[in-house]
Amino acid sequence: MNLQPLELLSPAGDLERLKFAVLFGADAVYVGGESFGMRSAPKNFTPQQLADGALFAHARGKKVYLTLNTVPRNDEIARLPDYLASVKDTGIDAFIVTDLGVLSLVKRYAPEIPVHMSTQTGIANYAAATAAYELGASRVVLARELTLREIAEIRDNTPPQLELEAFVHGAMCMSFSGRCLLSNYLAGRDANRGECTQPCRWPWRMEPSSAADEAPVRMARCFDVAEEEGGSYILNANDLCTAPFLDLIAAAGVTSFKIEGRAKTFYYVASVTSAYRRALDALRDDPEHFVCPEPVLEELTRTSHRSYSPGFYFGSEDAVQNTRRGGYIREWEVVGIVNEAENGVLYCEQRGKFTLGETLEALPPHGDAVAFTPGWIRNAEGEEIGSTPHAQMLFSVPCEHGLPPYTILRRRAVKT
Repeated sequence: MNLQPLELLSPAGDLERLKFAVLFGADAVYVGGESFGMRSAPKNFTPQQLADGALFAHARGKKVYLTLNTVPRNDEIARLPDYLASVKDTGIDAFIVTDLGVLSLVKRYAPEIPVHMSTQTGIANYAAATAAYELGASRVVLARELTLREIAEIRDNTPPQLELEAFVHGAMCMSFSGRCLLSNYLAGRDANRGECTQPCRWPWRMEPSSAADEAPVRMARCFDVAEEEGGSYILNANDLCTAPFLDLIAAAGVTSFKIEGRAKTFYYVASVTSAYRRALDALRDDPEHFVCPEPVLEELTRTSHRSYSPGFYFGSEDAVQNTRRGGYIREWEVVGIVNEAENGVLYCEQRGKFTLGETLEALPPHGDAVAFTPGWIRNAEGEEIGSTPHAQMLFSVPCEHGLPPYTILRRRAVKT
């Protein structure tokens, strides 16, 4: 197998998550600015934060891509030139866009910055991919509904200079490549402007209409749309996980492997990025005999996730939905971040309570996770304490393992 350089692309919802993504193995990160991104949140990047993030990433040989992937209305598109002026000199390495008008304006006002066409564009064939290239895109993020064979056909029938990117892990949307109106219709919050309330994750019931002209057929009871007594999550998709077959995705022609999750926590970003970094390194080292390392699969059970599936890569029959439950599987909890290690002591910041006597597992930016049971806990004043109950309190614990800053400390979740 003759592999081109493969890029691991991780999400970053804020500057902290960008740093964790970079330090835990991402080759590039994608972020949202204060406008025109598909994840609306107060922690999205300001122009100064974009500059700071690009500086941090570039110092380590990594890239930063900025999402402009909403579908703007007239009043919004009129503000885009000024926004482009505010971000084009921050050091970002590419824009991710959906709308053809946005593409045109980016080419006019920031022509030096490459453009990637978002998965929301819905590129599902080689003619669409080629058209995007001819309009100025250097990369296309393929529709999530494609099979490996369809991706290979796109690769075989598009300019070799056009890069192909595909999602390899994370939440799946029940609508076509994320183009959904359910949230707008049911909650007045537009998914195409980054405000999705995820109605596809809700439990659903079917109830006859109460309209006056249907009064003769009205009934006084509701009918659950259910396979079991607990109700049904009929629109709820499983999470995507492709770690076991990354070699097949690479062989199909994909060179950028994208992790979903700009709204996810720093821990999710770090854990999943570290797992896929290890998997892609194994693929690079022995592309002809790739077997996903067992620690990768273990690590992917340690983040909050829904049941996993291979998505559409092997056909729609494998893209199963979880109609029995709408929540997450959470078996591990973060308790702290290592700020410094000295003389066998870890100096940490609390991110969750833990109690003396509990076994912790440390996930460093590079290397294997290691378990240890602290013999004591001390607060910032050096006083021994029995637990870490206060949010973001400083504490220290003994540890014989040499662990670098940004190491994440976690424990098994307490079952209730």
